[in-house]
Amino acid sequence: MHRAAKHRITTTLLLCLCLVAVLAPLAVARDDSPKVDTAASVDDASARLPTSVLPTVPGYAETERLSSPHATQAAAADEEKLYAISNTTVATYDRKSGKLLATTSAEGTEHLNSGFLHEGRIYAAHSNYPETPHESDIRVFDPQANTLEIHHVFPDPPGSLVWCLRHDGHWWCCFAWYGDENSQTVLIEYADDSFTREHRRFFFPPAVIADFDGMSASGGIWDGDTLLASHHHYPVLYRLRLPSDPEATTLELVETLSCPFPGQGIAADPATPGGLIGIDRPARAIVTARPLTPPCCRSTPGSRRSLILQGSLPQSAEKPSPAAQP
Repeated sequence: MHRAAKHRITTTLLLCLCLVAVLAPLAVARDDSPKVDTAASVDDASARLPTSVLPTVPGYAETERLSSPHATQAAAADEEKLYAISNTTVATYDRKSGKLLATTSAEGTEHLNSGFLHEGRIYAAHSNYPETPHESDIRVFDPQANTLEIHHVFPDPPGSLVWCLRHDGHWWCCFAWYGDENSQTVLIEYADDSFTREHRRFFFPPAVIADFDGMSASGGIWDGDTLLASHHHYPVLYRLRLPSDPEATTLELVETLSCPFPGQGIAADPATPGGLIGIDRPARAIVTARPLTPPCCRSTPGSRRSLILQGSLPQSAEKPSPAAQP
């Protein structure tokens, strides 16, 4: 063979050997790299979420979730549909298939905060947050007509409206304040089936205010004779009750519960006894959850903690199950 040809072959072989030497460690490193465990990653992410400094007991476990780009402020549900609420839009999903059925908004909609299902319609708190002075109103979403309309405007709201609820024939509205002023967050009961005649008002306990982390109670729902209020970004619910002293104006903290909603608006889920629906805003998902105690126990203020302290309910039986995957 010609000397030049032999030289070319030798050079080629040397180059091939060099390439093998360089690429082999990379291939080994790639093969030896740990495989991503989706469940572990989600659990680890949940564990890294900031959370309450208050003593927390197990409260609700996730049952299902549905991805939605509109799941940024709140969620609501009826037997057949799920509703994701963003600043400006209500998105309707079929419960069984998860299919997006419709999106609804209206001119002038800036900051929807929550949704409460009443007589087939969703009453959504709305405000001009973060602008001041405060402007607040209630907007009603009609799933049948697919409309979003103003129901009531508060002429001089005592804060930024974050949720409105119907309970015992009266409407209850929570007006939030933030930062150094979040102790002014107030829950008002209106009489005569209206939003014009104030019956009484209550403030949140100092321990809860301190735990707000400069924010406020982003969601709320009556649960029997107690009120569940959500945080803005902690995965907890505060169980509160009206003060026993008729002259008192501060709600009483019964317990702080863990939940799969890292803040924002919550609502009752009629498909699950005692269930709730909310959102995972970082993941853009609607989340449903079940209570970790029977409804009979949840209806009595302080019952979960009382049963544990009495030794009749083992704490190990109360640990929440891992969150379902998207």
